[in-house]
Amino acid sequence: MSTAEAPRTVTASPVLELQLDCHSEAVGPARHLAAGFLEQLEPSVERDTREAVILVVSELVTNAVRHAGGETCTLRMRAGPESVVVAVGDSSPVLPRPRTPDVTGEGGGFGWSMVCRIATAVKIRREPAGKTVTAIIPRQGPGSQ
Repeated sequence: MSTAEAPRTVTASPVLELQLDCHSEAVGPARHLAAGFLEQLEPSVERDTREAVILVVSELVTNAVRHAGGETCTLRMRAGPESVVVAVGDSSPVLPRPRTPDVTGEGGGFGWSMVCRIATAVKIRREPAGKTVTAIIPRQGPGSQ
């Protein structure tokens, strides 16, 4: 007798899109909304994946707040069977770049390299009024089934 596994599908609403005030107070709500989005997905995402996605959301929104200088930014999330896609758009044409981390204070420099390590792909698209940074995070880590 053989058994077949049910196909992996995403049955919950797999898209989140919102506009945020581009102020430091936006980071907490962005993380909270991302967590709620991930909790509704079927099949559910693993805890490590959930934490990785929330960290990427936090870092990309923080970068938009700190470096874009605009009034608003956008957060878009999309879930597919294999990955969760996080995209943050802002009004600055300046592209993200690695910086030397400031280990002595609040100068930052850790976030961009962390996003690039977590994501399987990071894309930057110039827009007529700024840019969108997109990170793709696998739903399951290596060796998970």
